[in-house]
Order: sequence, then structure tokens, then C-alpha cells
Amino acid sequence: MLTFVVRRILYSIPVLITTSFLIFTFVSITGDPLGRVRANPNITAEQLHSIEHSKNLDKPVIVRYGYWVHDAVTKQFGTTLFGNRPIWPELRRAMGHTLQYLLTAIILSVIVGVSIGVYSALRQYSAFDYAATTATFVGFAIPTFWMALMLQVIVVQVFLKWHVRIFYTSGLSSSVNAGHGFHFLLDRAQHLALPVIVVSTLSIANYSRFMRAAMLDVMNSDYVRTARAKGLGERRILWRHIFRNALIPLITLLAIDFGTLFAGIISIEIVFTLDGMGFYLVNSLGASDPYPVMAWLMVVATMVVTFNLLADIMYGVVDPRIRYD
Repeated sequence: MLTFVVRRILYSIPVLITTSFLIFTFVSITGDPLGRVRANPNITAEQLHSIEHSKNLDKPVIVRYGYWVHDAVTKQFGTTLFGNRPIWPELRRAMGHTLQYLLTAIILSVIVGVSIGVYSALRQYSAFDYAATTATFVGFAIPTFWMALMLQVIVVQVFLKWHVRIFYTSGLSSSVNAGHGFHFLLDRAQHLALPVIVVSTLSIANYSRFMRAAMLDVMNSDYVRTARAKGLGERRILWRHIFRNALIPLITLLAIDFGTLFAGIISIEIVFTLDGMGFYLVNSLGASDPYPVMAWLMVVATMVVTFNLLADIMYGVVDPRIRYD
């Protein structure tokens, strides 16, 4: 198993190196980062040259890539183009805020989605199966930003009518000092509950339909019929043969879905005014600053590669034949 994990890690290194070069190249050639500065009549040619030289913008792309990699490794992605603010502290704070509700939503989605999918497969064409299928179609059809807006309207209307504050519609905390311990956790949970519901809705629909299809496919396999012919109990056949093998395609979906969720959180964080990764990217694009955008893309790419690495490891855990391949 250790050899299997080490081999997968070594495979990930060239992927990250290639990804970093593509990120830097495409962001660098997209527009002029000093366009707004050049348009300022109060900026002299000497000042403009000083900015270009300090950020290595007067050098070829391949040389600038080397400087950027050096700053990313030794200086935590360096500083912003305008204002010289350190990039990593702000990005780390935004990433922490996003992961708080994103990981919660993923865990909730997997538990609920897999449970619905397994039960629907075992009770195929039952009333529950039809109801779950209808609910998943509705979940697929609802745009995330529209659902976020509707939840905000519902929560506001409930508060105005009953004066009951259960969930908050924006921000991460009710005040600058939200307290400590249980009070802080409760306040944060009240603020992140709606984003978790929005992210979970589409994911639950996706995982339940995928798990149902995988379960039905495995249930009709030859080795399942062979296990029944040998006299194995239904419970053992379900958990040792059907469920375990049906998890393999779901693991692939989870690894791919993580990158998709990061793309979807941008609209969610704008609607709920969350100081997270999506909000950070929008602000960086608005400031026409390429270095925070590069850092954001590199962090997301690293997370996607990491989740794919974890998926490869989970393959080996679920199916021992894979790790010995």
C-alpha cells in the first residue's frame, strides 16, 4: 500500500508543475497588468519603469515564471502588484472560511446522497424511489444563485413575521467580536447554514442518482448472483460485494466534483457576502492584479490534485486489486 501511495504522489508532482506553468503563462498574456497605471497622467516614465522592474514585468515570460515560482515557494506567493500586500495571509483566511462550509456540505451530501441512493436501489420502483427521483430532478434544475436568493427571502420573511432569528442571510458573524467557544460556533453555524444547504442540494441530487445507478449495475453482476448461489447472507452480499464495489465510481465523482464546487461557490459567496475564496477571486479580478489570481488558481489546482490523489488512495482501500496493480 505504501508503494502505491508513493507512486501516486510522484505522479502528481509533474501535473502540478505543468499546471503552474500554464496558469502563469495564460494569466500573464491576458491583458496588461499595468494598464490602469499607464492611463494615469500623474505617473511618470521613471515610476512606471520602477514598478515594472520591481515586479520583473520587463523580463520574458519564462524568466518571470522562474521568479514567480521562487516567490511562491519561499515567500508564500509574494506580494500584490498594487500596494505590496502579502498574498498568502489573505488567501489563507479566505480559504479557511470557504472550507468551513464546503467540507461540511460535502460530508452532509455524501451521507444523505449515498443513503438515498442505496435505499432507492434496494426499493426500486417503490414510492420512495419515485419521490427521490423527482426530488433529485428538481435539485438538478434549480440554479444555485436563485436558490440562495430564495432562501434569503424566506429567512427574512420569517424574521419579519415571527421575529425569530435562526439563520443569517449574509456575512460570517453577527459582529466583529462574535465571542468564543460554543457561542462562536453557534454564531458561525447560523451564518453558514444557508450556504451549506445551497451547496448540498445539488450534490445530494448528484450523489443519490449516481449511487442508485451504481448499486443497480452491481446488483445485476454475475459475481453477485454467484455469491447468492453459494448461500451467502443478503446482508453480507449487500455490504461486502454490492455497496463496496458501487463506491468506486462514486469516489471518482467526488474527486471531480470538488473542482466543480469551487467554481460554483463564487456566485454563492457573492449572494451571501462571504469572505471566502470566491469573493477573494472576484475582488482580485476587479483590481486587475494578476498575482492574487495566480495564487488562487494554484491553490485550487493543488486542492483538485490532492483530492484526486485521495481518490486514488481510496480506490486501493475499497478494492485491494487496484493497489497491487
